[in-house]
Amino acid sequence: MATPRLWLIGGTSESRQLTEKLLAQGFSLVVTVTTPIARHLYPVHPRLTVRVGPLTAQHIWRFLQTENIQAIVDASHPFAVQISQLAAETAQQQRLPYLRFERPLLAATDQTVDVPDLATLQQGEYLHQKRVLLTLGAHWLPHFQALHTQAVLFARILPHPESLQTAIGAGFSPDRLIALRPPISDALERALWQHWRIEVVITKASGSAGGEARKQALAQELGILLVRIARPQPVMGQTTHDIKQIYQFCQNHLT
Repeated sequence: MATPRLWLIGGTSESRQLTEKLLAQGFSLVVTVTTPIARHLYPVHPRLTVRVGPLTAQHIWRFLQTENIQAIVDASHPFAVQISQLAAETAQQQRLPYLRFERPLLAATDQTVDVPDLATLQQGEYLHQKRVLLTLGAHWLPHFQALHTQAVLFARILPHPESLQTAIGAGFSPDRLIALRPPISDALERALWQHWRIEVVITKASGSAGGEARKQALAQELGILLVRIARPQPVMGQTTHDIKQIYQFCQNHLT
């Protein structure tokens, strides 16, 4: 009889922690990530399979059958809406246990402004005539292409050729880009903001594990406005902020 396996939607530091703990407890896992670089978050282990690349609705049922998936834990990034929705809907259709791990939200400081979405940010006066650092990821940058005449825009992106191509295509000149892979030290982050004379930083409400707490602290220290884009609405299905509940979930559905 095939061993029941957990599908863990990964790509985050929490998913790496979960993988190590669940393997130590004897569970078998399939972790899905979107990029080859993310694959290196996880150990090599006989009870672990790491699948790289997007998973579509056309292939997900075969994936569940081939891998003998008996439960799903979604530990993807808070803004990875597409895969979360697909997993939750599939779990409901296939009557599979599903649990979503949600990073705790951080309270705002007096240097933090929350906006509900990108449209609100673009329509407001937050960026007007300001020196602005975007820390949202390269795929967000095309949304700011029309704003280069209203603000001096800088962007921090991942060191991938595709990210650089996207950024340049969105109107960012090389002197307004820096390619760095997190985590970034406080000293380097501070030096970057000061070198570019940044007045406003745009980030996502990704939680402490996403680097948001460090940005809040630095914005507070330097007197820089931090504009935080709210998370998308959570997908349907059970959620938890407590990693310990995920261990119990696996005990209940995989043993």
